[in-house]
Amino acid sequence: MIKPEEWTAFLSGRVPDQAIPYCYELWKENPFHFVVTKSRSSKLGDFTYRKNRSVQKITVNHDLNSYQFLITYIHEVAHHRVYAKYGSSRMPHGMEWKREFQRLMEPMLVREVFPMDVLVPLRRHMSNPKASAGADLFLMKELRKYDPAAKGESEILLSDLMLGQQFMFKNRMFEKLESRRTRVLCEEVGTGRRFLISGHASVEKR
Repeated sequence: MIKPEEWTAFLSGRVPDQAIPYCYELWKENPFHFVVTKSRSSKLGDFTYRKNRSVQKITVNHDLNSYQFLITYIHEVAHHRVYAKYGSSRMPHGMEWKREFQRLMEPMLVREVFPMDVLVPLRRHMSNPKASAGADLFLMKELRKYDPAAKGESEILLSDLMLGQQFMFKNRMFEKLESRRTRVLCEEVGTGRRFLISGHASVEKR
């Protein structure tokens, strides 16, 4: 079994220092294989179940700021706990997961762990957590302030662009057409093809 000091060394700099002992206790209570992965545009982390594994796996992207990393870690631990209790008989982000996520996050919703600009929208988000924190644009804007890599001056959240404005995303030029809740309808310049892109996507304004 991993020793507390090894866990501390592994998580140091990845989550707020005050949260490290709690993260270790969550793992110790119900162990899992924990992997920090390369960046994935489609998700921040995941829990995967395999029948041939006695210990299941949780992954979290390596490039998240410490507050986003902690939220994602606990989000996936909640999946692990629900699966251990109910198997596959529950919806991935159903009521059982929401309640477990809320329960596990509650001890962390304090100023000693999160700065107030994140804590206020996070508390509101946790009153009814969604499948992805990315669906909460206000929370994502506050979390983004703490991203480890400084963004270029031309980078901005897609949700903050004006309608009709053009931008670069994944080396392609688009025009913002219409906001639809958490996603934005965009048209690729030159091809006319239309796509729905997450409103919290980081884009380069033109």
